[in-house]
Amino acid sequence: MAADGTRTGHLDLRQWQSQAIEQLQREALRSADTHLLQLCLPEFPQISFYLKDESTHPSGSLKHRLARSLFLYALCNNRLRPGQTVVDASSGSTAISEAWFARLLGLPFVAVMPDCTASAKVAALQQLGARCLLLPVGADTAAAASEFARTHQACYLDQFGLAERATDWRGNNNIAESILRQLAAEPDPQPEWIVCGVGTGGTSATIGRYLRYRGWPTRLCVAEPSGAAFAQAYQAGGCRDALASRATIIEGVGRARVEPGFQFEIVDRVEEIDDADSVIGMRDLEALLGRRYGGSSGCNWIACLRLAAELRQRGLGGSIVTLLGDSGERYADTLYDNAWLQQRGHDLMSAQKRLSDLKSAR
Repeated sequence: MAADGTRTGHLDLRQWQSQAIEQLQREALRSADTHLLQLCLPEFPQISFYLKDESTHPSGSLKHRLARSLFLYALCNNRLRPGQTVVDASSGSTAISEAWFARLLGLPFVAVMPDCTASAKVAALQQLGARCLLLPVGADTAAAASEFARTHQACYLDQFGLAERATDWRGNNNIAESILRQLAAEPDPQPEWIVCGVGTGGTSATIGRYLRYRGWPTRLCVAEPSGAAFAQAYQAGGCRDALASRATIIEGVGRARVEPGFQFEIVDRVEEIDDADSVIGMRDLEALLGRRYGGSSGCNWIACLRLAAELRQRGLGGSIVTLLGDSGERYADTLYDNAWLQQRGHDLMSAQKRLSDLKSAR
């Protein structure tokens, strides 16, 4: 007890938490907003495509925003202490961003992941000083991360349970506010559609809520690997007991079950995308933009082209916005490896023909 009657340990904790929050706020100010790239394709003369390149964040993906929000949520809820180990379940990109922030705050980090996670992601985590716990495919990584936190007195960030509530959907430079601000001077500043994938549900919830908060008519489309849980539940009227009917090779999206953050009521449409189509989509993006992006970006891009084809058929135009989630370099030995894909039975030739047909006006 200090001379003034305050609890010294409690005061020290509050001081550390305040300093940690200041570090996170300074990092947010240092990080310039991500680029909104424009694509105008001759096949769609009345439509402008805008792609929000989230791979340019310091930790390399869309999950940089989520990781910052999860750390702030843990700090402001008095769940994170000096020197405490931080743990979370992830297929890779969220874990990399969380490890990046853990290193910024000087905290140990443990990632609980399926053992099929791309090796480049595991290497990136190890370079950041993280410990990786790899579990067999089908194992409940979230339950394992929660149990690790309980037995090791660690802070469980719980991206799947807390993403939807940890993100400030009313503003504070969230991804939806950023997109709409960047579109302000464009010919079609109110997009017809915004397209995103669903991993935790945090991004789709933020975008859907913010569009309604601002009173915009823009519709939200979720691009989902075929048979994944969000699509299954959406088709069943938001049934939270729905399970995926098939597995996916597209990391970061296509959950096996309905996660707590999934908000079905604010989604206007779900487009199910075959894995081979997502792979062709990300390779199409490479040809168009000169950079490689991951499988979720390819999934989003195919959904954009489907929506554009419908607008074209109806003689309508406007703008469509989507997200480029992470860099394709993380998938050099998986989604960009034809032998790896062939071993898993994915027919890229048929998918390439579907892409060509989608772009054509026939």
